[in-house]
Amino acid sequence: MKAIRYYRYGGPDVLELRDVDMPEVADDRVLVKVRAASVNPLDWHYMRGTPYFVRTGAGLSKPKANGLGAEMAGQVEAVGSNVTAFQPGDEVFGYCSGGLAEWVTVRQDAVVQTKPPNLTFEQAASVPVAAGTALQALRDKGRVEAGQRVLVNGAAGGVGTFAVQLARVFGADVTGVCSTGNVDMVRSLGADRVIDYTCEDFTGTGQRYDLMIDIAGTRTLREIRRILAPQGTLVVVGGPDKGRWLGPLTGVLKTLVVNPFVSQKMGFMLAQPKKDDLAELAKLLENGLVTPVIDRTYPLAEAAEAIRYLETGHAKAKVVITM
Repeated sequence: MKAIRYYRYGGPDVLELRDVDMPEVADDRVLVKVRAASVNPLDWHYMRGTPYFVRTGAGLSKPKANGLGAEMAGQVEAVGSNVTAFQPGDEVFGYCSGGLAEWVTVRQDAVVQTKPPNLTFEQAASVPVAAGTALQALRDKGRVEAGQRVLVNGAAGGVGTFAVQLARVFGADVTGVCSTGNVDMVRSLGADRVIDYTCEDFTGTGQRYDLMIDIAGTRTLREIRRILAPQGTLVVVGGPDKGRWLGPLTGVLKTLVVNPFVSQKMGFMLAQPKKDDLAELAKLLENGLVTPVIDRTYPLAEAAEAIRYLETGHAKAKVVITM
């Protein structure tokens, strides 16, 4: 089968399309023919081995695991003898390891769900990581409530497009921040207001927010505190990749230092794959309350170009790989 592999850290040029052995179908595993996969910032961090703290788990001098891709959508081809949750022919989507490949295997208890019938494989493959992150940021970390004023900084990105929609599902009043070319798209997702950061400084409007989901990381903590309500909450999801050692965590550490000394709540989150969350998202997707947004699709052979594009920071919503 064809799969993307990398054996040293570096830029997209280290990625190779290789012929590799088909994965074995153990008793408790499910073989999925991948129809689409998605790329995420996590992929380029593992690809480059930066910031360096990534290497503490991925391998100090070279990657321990040679595949990339954390989410997929496809069709079950075969199941192990102990598998009861899925059967051949099922269309599924969810988290995986090495999703940039024609085939993957997952455990039957993995965070994988039956694909909503109204979604294409490409749409379904764009959901698990980004939508799961947005859901946990709003519900678990942000404790969002109906009627609250929510600001999404980075509303046009992968996580941002889902955060805007999910905040509306929770009954919040949503303001999205994005660039000029994405204003109409973010508004179409249900944002009550959209601020074009190239024309207006959202920290200087005088508006205060109960919850800010900061994906872009473009503002200082002092500026953010100025627009948060006295008991407001900041949830840091991402940020600029500054520094080869800690990268986006540099800004996160500042929030942890400040948090104990202010009335506002400040914290960061790293999403965890959860089966119940994926099931909840599947219902919202099937009911049309949330819709994936895809910027570009690339064939598997051009996965390096897909990640190169994602690294520019100009991708709108999700970038998907098709098989």
